[in-house]
Amino acid sequence: MSLQVENLEKNMAKLTIEVSAEEFEAAIEKAYQKNKGKINVQGFRKGKAPRAMIEKMYGASMFYEDAANLLIPEAYEKAAEESGLDIVSQPDIDVTQIEKGKAFIFTAEVAVKPEVTLGDYKGIEVEKKAAEVTPEEVAAELEKVREQNSRTITVEDKPAQMGDIVTIDFEGFIDGVAFEGGKGEDHPLTLGSHSFIDTFEEQLVGKNLNEEVAVNVSFPEEYQAAELAGKAALFNVTIKEIKTKELPELNDDFAQDISDFETLADYKADVEKTIFERKEKQIKGEKEDAIIEKIVENATMDIPEPMIDSQVRQMADDFAQRVQSQGLSIEQYFQFTGMDAKKFLEQMKPQAVKRIQTRLVLEAIVKAENIVASDEDIEKEITDMAAMYQMEVEKLKEIIGEKEKEQIALDMAVQKAVELVVETSIEK
Repeated sequence: MSLQVENLEKNMAKLTIEVSAEEFEAAIEKAYQKNKGKINVQGFRKGKAPRAMIEKMYGASMFYEDAANLLIPEAYEKAAEESGLDIVSQPDIDVTQIEKGKAFIFTAEVAVKPEVTLGDYKGIEVEKKAAEVTPEEVAAELEKVREQNSRTITVEDKPAQMGDIVTIDFEGFIDGVAFEGGKGEDHPLTLGSHSFIDTFEEQLVGKNLNEEVAVNVSFPEEYQAAELAGKAALFNVTIKEIKTKELPELNDDFAQDISDFETLADYKADVEKTIFERKEKQIKGEKEDAIIEKIVENATMDIPEPMIDSQVRQMADDFAQRVQSQGLSIEQYFQFTGMDAKKFLEQMKPQAVKRIQTRLVLEAIVKAENIVASDEDIEKEITDMAAMYQMEVEKLKEIIGEKEKEQIALDMAVQKAVELVVETSIEK
């Protein structure tokens, strides 16, 4: 394999990768062996036709695509490592020469990690804030705990109210015609959750068990399904079950049931302390964010677009996994929120840019200040990780490779950079 590297504008690079004619021929033969059982050639039993015969009938390029797919991943991985570039995107592959008896040549256009020119990052001025807890906040927290410790009971003798969980059958119509995806059975819906479009949920409030309700709503103008966008719809809804929450009384018995305290007064004092500590942590986080934001403003960097795209895709994948863990597919999430994939990714872009800028700036500070994580720091981090994953430390060390250890060390150095800029900041 041979490699040529061409630096392009805006932190992009092109790798031209050449694989020998012999390796290309071997890949074609491998593709033939993989696919010959699927090809029928008159006069031969299935899977027994010689490669030359197949290529004569279907063309010499018959196995080129599969051969290329076999060669590209490994060749690109070797070239990326050999290039010495800090690649931060998936490659944009383009095959430039694919011909029997000749070298296989392709290019991979990639984004390269940009250089950062730091501005001021020490002595950053931030607003001084102090944590305070109001009686209203304590009351709200107690109400939340009551909600968490409520019991759900089925009711048959009163209409549905906001906060109730109703089980419904529904079918939607536009201009009297049922539309695809508009029908559901035994669907649980918490009234007031805004899971459904428009005023769907509000129109079920005050309705009784087994009551059939005509719900009139309008789809958003930018609804993901273009054929429904902006249109008025009628849903025939049947309420099959109503469940409501029964909250416990706020007294000493309640405090004893849900805590180690004997009295409600002591429990409330502990709740106030917890809120105060949470606010202090929040203020600390906001202070860090404000400092880093100013440091990013003071720095200059040219982030390549594919790097942003990669970050957006990663964030979208993470979000989809979180939604799935709650029992929804990303498609269902889009349907319920009126979102579509394109708009969803576009909305994530500013946050993706901010994440990249923050990481690049902090890594630049690590480099400028020669910050390193000690062996003891790394050992402690691995020990903490083992405890979190409920694994033996030595077992985890066997799994973690050198690249992973380098990443752990860099992550810890970045955290030390955060501590440095916070410690040197000025509160006013």
